[in-house]
Amino acid sequence: MKITARKMITTGLVALGITAAIPGVVLAEAEKPEADFTLGAYSQYVWRGFAFSDSSVVLQPSMTVAYKGFGVNLWGNLDTDEKGLDTNNWNETDMTLSYDGAAGMVGYGVGWIYYNVDGAEDTQELYASVSLDTILAPTLTYYADIANLPGSSYATLGIGHSISFTEGMALDLGAQVGYLDDGADYSELHDGLLSASMSFGIGEYASVTPELYYSFALSDDAETVIESVSYDGDDNHFYGGISASFAF
Repeated sequence: MKITARKMITTGLVALGITAAIPGVVLAEAEKPEADFTLGAYSQYVWRGFAFSDSSVVLQPSMTVAYKGFGVNLWGNLDTDEKGLDTNNWNETDMTLSYDGAAGMVGYGVGWIYYNVDGAEDTQELYASVSLDTILAPTLTYYADIANLPGSSYATLGIGHSISFTEGMALDLGAQVGYLDDGADYSELHDGLLSASMSFGIGEYASVTPELYYSFALSDDAETVIESVSYDGDDNHFYGGISASFAF
């Protein structure tokens, strides 16, 4: 049941939270290539409201290379005790190709995501986003499956605010709502996500970021679907962790 449902949702991405969340680092457009390597350790793997781990730490490495708005990201998930079986399992690897730009106050992005997940067929998504460089930086993103389940889609509307304390230290707050359409019989205002993180710069190239997230269902139908898919059987999840990044 969970494998079948997970396949459906996987076709339905940041992060971490965005985390996660989607799962990648966006680098600003620059005149020379830039690279970022991030390793995160979290109490749970939650994606689009669904928990794909339970009572185990997950490790999520991410590597991004970007140049003049174009980017390539590789992201993975290692569950240190998948389903309580006392075994480590590298169960997901995703690749994202993207382009990000801006025209005045309007930012935009497009990309392609390839998902490789244990227990599900590989799938692909195209996405497009638009944002405004104004208070709370509202961002709308739309994802569409182009492989296993054509017609399925996921859309998010998010806001965020960053509070700088000193150079190299800032508190980032975010809120997001998601709408999921599986292309069949489920089309609902699906999940909400609240996030808080604080980055601490270490020298010129490195940073450490503690992160907290709260994910929750936005409708009765969403509660039922999220509970049926999530490894812990819950429709809301409070989780967090810490990530370390090295950018150059």
